Amino acid sequence: MIIKVLGTGCTKCNKLEEMTKEAVLELGLSAQIVKVKDIDKISAYPVLMTPALVINEEVVVSGKLPTKEEMQKLLLSKAS
Repeated sequence: MIIKVLGTGCTKCNKLEEMTKEAVLELGLSAQIVKVKDIDKISAYPVLMTPALVINEEVVVSGKLPTKEEMQKLLLSKAS
């Protein structure tokens, strides 16, 4: 699974990256987590606001931080 955290480095963007790493570890998933800060690369996705979370090239969260439970559900749904 490839997970991309889209954001230019704001507090929420950094928090989303941290939450993603924690959830992957807690769930014991095999995933590559990539932080995308380049605005040109971010604009290639259908995202109006950051932070955004992309799992296997599908935008699953945009413009907000998910709860821990939402994050885990998203990751588990995309892991299979």
